[in-house]
Parts: sequence; C-alpha cells; structure tokens
Amino acid sequence: MSEENNPSRRLILGGALGAAGVAVAAAGGFGNGSSASGSSGAEVPFYGRHQAGIATPSQDRLMFAAFDLTTTDRQDVMELLGTWAAAAAQMTKGLPVGNVNNAPQAPPVDTGEAEGLPPSNLTITVGFGGSLFDHRFGLSGRRPAALAPIPALPKDNLRPELSNGDLCVQACADDPQVAFHAIRNFTRLARGTAVLRWSQLGFGKTSSTSTSQQTPRNLMGFKDGTRNVKGEDLTRMRDYVWVGNETDQPWMRGGSYAVTRRIRMLIESWDTDYLADQERVFGRAKITGAPLTGKHEFDTPDLSAKAKDGTPVISPAAHIRLAAPASNGGKAILRRGYSFTDGIDPVTGYLDAGLFFIAYQQDAHQQFVRIQRQLAAHDALNEYIEHNSSALFAIPPGLSGPGDWWGKKLFTA
Repeated sequence: MSEENNPSRRLILGGALGAAGVAVAAAGGFGNGSSASGSSGAEVPFYGRHQAGIATPSQDRLMFAAFDLTTTDRQDVMELLGTWAAAAAQMTKGLPVGNVNNAPQAPPVDTGEAEGLPPSNLTITVGFGGSLFDHRFGLSGRRPAALAPIPALPKDNLRPELSNGDLCVQACADDPQVAFHAIRNFTRLARGTAVLRWSQLGFGKTSSTSTSQQTPRNLMGFKDGTRNVKGEDLTRMRDYVWVGNETDQPWMRGGSYAVTRRIRMLIESWDTDYLADQERVFGRAKITGAPLTGKHEFDTPDLSAKAKDGTPVISPAAHIRLAAPASNGGKAILRRGYSFTDGIDPVTGYLDAGLFFIAYQQDAHQQFVRIQRQLAAHDALNEYIEHNSSALFAIPPGLSGPGDWWGKKLFTA
C-alpha cells in the first residue's frame, strides 16, 4: 500500500528508508529519545539489551496476536517493523502513537481509547515465526536451527487457524484497555502489509516471573510452575532463557524463543473430581500450594518420599513430578501464562476457558518439547485439558534506542 493511501503510516514515519535500513523519524514526537513519561503510572523502559515482557515481572493482563504478512516486498516488512517500534516507544510511555489533532480531515493517528490512561507497566514484545524465513523475503539462510517447527506431540488437538504466524506481538499491562490499545494500533498500522491471523486475551496471570510476586492460581484453583526461572536469577536466565554464543545466527544473541499453547481446561469435569484426587493430579495441596511432601509453596518436592504403604507420596503421574527439572535432565523454562475465557463451546455448552501458556527459553526443542513429551505421555492432568493452539517464535534482542527496530540485524546485516 502506498504512503498516499496510508495516512497513519505516512504521519508516523515522517522519514525515509536509508541505506542502513529503516530510519523512523518522528512526526508527532517520535524518536526524540525522551525517557520522561507523559502520564502518571508505572512505566517499563522500552529500550534495552533484551526485550521487555520476558524477565519483566508479570503484569495482570495480556493481549497476544499473530500476524500473517500480505506483502512479498522485504522493504515493506522493514518499514512495518520500524513503524511498530516507533509506536511502541510512545505507547509504553503512556503516550499516543502520534499527533492526533494534526489532520482533522484524516483518520486520527491514534485510536484514542487509551487517552488519559497511565502506562500501566505496558510491555510490547515482538517475534518472528518460522514462516517468515520462507522464499518471500530472502531470509531462508538466516533462519535459526532452533526455529524448526515443534513436532507433533501426543494429545494435541491443534487448530491451524489458531496456530503459528509470520510475526507475533505480546502486549502485557496492568490495564486490559492499555494492552488492547497496543495490539489495535499495531493492527491498524499494519494495513496493506500484514493482517491478524489470531489473537488471545488473557484476563489473569497464572505465573510469576519475579521473586517479588506471589504465584497466582490457575482456573483449576491450583498454583503451578513455582519452580520455573525467575527474572532476578541472572545465572538461570543466562543458562535457560537468553540466546548466547551457542546460536547459529548471530542476530539472535540476546534474544529468546517463545512457545505459546492455548490449553483448554475441561472445567466441568474437573469440578466433579474430589479434592484428594485433584491434589494427587497436581502433586500439591490446593490451598497452600505446597508440594504434598512439604508445608510451604516453595518447598522442594521430595520425589523419593514414600507413604506408609510404600507408594510414592507424589504420584508418578503427578504434574509437579513430570514437569520438574529433576525429571527433565535439569531443563527449565520461564513461564508467562494467563487465564482466558472465550465464551462457551456451541456444541457442548461448556465453558471455553483455560490457560494461554507462554514459555521463554534458549532452545524450545531442548526445553519445552522435552518437558511436554513427558507430560503428554504420563501426566494425570491430561484427562482434564486439551491443547488446541501452538506456535514457536524467535524473539530477537532488545532495541538500542530510537531508530532501532526489531530484527534490524536480521534484515540489514
């Protein structure tokens, strides 16, 4: 789509594609490098070595979206990523994406629903799906080996229309309207270059990514994932989350890989199960969150403990046992899950609700896939859940400052 037919992008860019790549100049205050917030409320820095929204303490709300590119012009993709980066720098400060009042006879540059709202800890995290590296943009030689498709896993019942995508955007915030505003504006700015493939709202975090946070409960009423990587643990972040020199693609150093899974919970069946069996399934006490061999949530589960009759206190099929690093060669992940509800299943009349699982790691095939195979084969929880969406995205490193954009080294090196 030409700039003449896309006034929002024309106003936002206000600049040109230079020889080194996209230079996003600033109409309406873009790219000025200011770190001061234009509104009250908590603000997460947008620029940095790693993208925000990974090690960042989990916010309360999520909107996640995957996009398919409709262009075959590499320059269009570069321009889109530059436009998105400039817009994200504004929105994460609680500011509109541009001067809304400068063209009364044209659509506003910003959609306006976040006007007057604080930044609300908004983070915007962008990644690339494996399909971006097909024949269209000349990037096939720069596809990381770790971005190979996730293999078919037992118990999957995946819906292709809710899986994968060329690009992904994760918007997390403490206000749902702020998160929605980010995805809405990205969608609008992408017109003519990309379209939404699927999206998912999350109304409550189910994981903590910081030692300062309590572990929230999932829709089954349990705490889960308490032993996963925390953002403050720099050693585990280095060893399990951030991509380092081991990568075959230097442009990914400082990035990570995100796995997303939409896991529907069969809540009506779960609600008929008795408490002791629910606790056996998870291997935890429902109220305290403690492993069945401990008293407190963060006690290390004793996987060797036996009951008086000689049977394991924590069942061989318990979720806590099968997901534990000790059961998976020491492998760990960083989780950023959110609860969702999408109305009812029109066939059964049951709630369509569950967990939108997001995991960040250094290599999804060595970490997520290994753990998930264990769970899919043996986990007692499988009776009550269904995986119906799956995706893997390469999350490039953070942006250095105004004028930088996601994947700049991928497209221009």
